[in-house]
Amino acid sequence: MRFVLASQSPARLGVLRSAGFDPSVVVSGVDEDAVAASLTDPAPEELVRALAAAKAEAVFEALDGHSDMVIVGCDSMLSINGEMVGKPITPEAARERWASMAGKTGELLTGHAIIRVENGERTKEASGTEGTTVRFGTPSQEEIEAYIASGEPLQVAGGFTLDGLGGWFIEGIDGDFSSVIGISLPLTRRLLTEVGVSVIDLWTRPAS
Repeated sequence: MRFVLASQSPARLGVLRSAGFDPSVVVSGVDEDAVAASLTDPAPEELVRALAAAKAEAVFEALDGHSDMVIVGCDSMLSINGEMVGKPITPEAARERWASMAGKTGELLTGHAIIRVENGERTKEASGTEGTTVRFGTPSQEEIEAYIASGEPLQVAGGFTLDGLGGWFIEGIDGDFSSVIGISLPLTRRLLTEVGVSVIDLWTRPAS
């Protein structure tokens, strides 16, 4: 069975590969702002789940006719200071983001949606969310400027990574490590089970 990751995130791909999968990567091209605007005052969990579902749906339509596969869409956002935030995109936004979250605690919410396809037909769907508490350190201005200059925080949810340079500025987490990186292995396993697929059947080699 083909496992399709509806994401261009190298971090998500890395998590899956280290856990024994060899996914096909198909980028959804979903307009996340348009999806969010179509929702009426969504709860944070609803928002990330809807974005993940839209990505999985877009890839399913792009691969119409392909048989025997599972498609997983993912979306992550950081809930901090009463606000849901995604990718900073610009250095200015990343600078403001870190100024507001240094020394604080936030919740990284990850939504996943899975579509199972058998003999070219959509047969089952499942979706869910995972929340992990992140405790941010207080980097110096010099450290933050160097981090922003690296480009790493601009294209990741919340403006930080746990498994890259940003890991130096995270005091700790309470919850699922893989979810903070971008794809929750426990949640993905539960959702795969809901659509009748076992992770062990998708392993291409022993997990490392």
